[in-house]
Amino acid sequence: MAEVTTTAPARHGSGGAAPLERNERKSSPARPVRVLIGAVGMAATAWFVCNAFLAFAYYPQWFAGSEILIGVLGLVIGIGGSLVFFYFLNLCIEGFPSRFAEGLIPYAFLLPGFSLIAIFLLYPTIQTIVYSFANDDSTDWVGLDNYRAIFGSGAFWSSLLNNFLWILIVPVVTVAFGLAVAVLADKLSPTGEKAAKSFIFLPMAISFVGAATIWGLVYAFNSPGDAQTGLLNAIVTALGGDPQPWYQIDTARLNSLALMVILIWLQTGFAMVLLSSAIKGVPEDTVEAGRMDGASEVRIFWQIIFPQVKTTLIAVLITVLILVLKVFDIIYVTTNGLYNSDVIANLFFRKLFTDQQAGQASAVVVVLLLLVIPILIYQVKSFRDQEANR
Repeated sequence: MAEVTTTAPARHGSGGAAPLERNERKSSPARPVRVLIGAVGMAATAWFVCNAFLAFAYYPQWFAGSEILIGVLGLVIGIGGSLVFFYFLNLCIEGFPSRFAEGLIPYAFLLPGFSLIAIFLLYPTIQTIVYSFANDDSTDWVGLDNYRAIFGSGAFWSSLLNNFLWILIVPVVTVAFGLAVAVLADKLSPTGEKAAKSFIFLPMAISFVGAATIWGLVYAFNSPGDAQTGLLNAIVTALGGDPQPWYQIDTARLNSLALMVILIWLQTGFAMVLLSSAIKGVPEDTVEAGRMDGASEVRIFWQIIFPQVKTTLIAVLITVLILVLKVFDIIYVTTNGLYNSDVIANLFFRKLFTDQQAGQASAVVVVLLLLVIPILIYQVKSFRDQEANR
């Protein structure tokens, strides 16, 4: 009788083993102990980190009152706590059945970040909207009284007008200066280009408060007959004119224009860096083709370079525009809103902390939020269109 033998199906290389390994991995059972250890570890880590930072704030004497020691411990606990938290998070996810864990892990690692966004952005936004319908100390409802009060206030409309002027002038001038510097610096030698761009970008390293203080030395005013320490008035008196209190001249909003110069000076370097990168990304063959056709440099810029950097230009314009809507530091340090130079953000600060009118302050912020939202929507839409066209 012939012996009958059976053989297992041949596996061709590693391709036959991979599906089996994947199936085995997907069918791995849950490990409740690991899930429990991970959940307890996350909770304990979050509790420890939160209480440590509360101790830094409320009990500095526990740390010898040393700001340096508190800062170092804050870095160690903050970074180390994050690492430990994500370790336990990963341990917890690995305890679930593998098929479920593979789908859960991306969302689990995004959850802490989204939770922080919800705590520090969404919750305060909702709370502010709610408080805008409450009284000065947020203990009772007043309906639309806060909105009637601010819309009936001349100070509010003056601040809104100033914000409108800032929106019209600062983003356009900033982008124009940044674009001009980017184009002209590109014509210099490599060393000259680096030096010019470094000089223009340098103000970006200065805070708004620092910049306002520096420009305060430019606009400083002393009584006629006294030595003028302000650069601008020193030039005016040297030319035979009278010194001017620049921050107090609200004719044609001259004082607001003087404050706008500070922000333009700060943000021109930001616009220059982004626009310069966009210009260098323009294919050289398109520029050379224009030169071979006899086009002037001006025509090459407007018809070849400008259309290809337009999306970056719009992005920079919108970014500066959002910054302008929130401008506060410069006004607060220089005029504090006096002489018709106030803006929405500074009006909110004064309503809340000086006048102790939390309800009206919240209503002012809600108006500012409504002004920003359309710009944010347009910015997101422009970024999506830019990505779709790549």
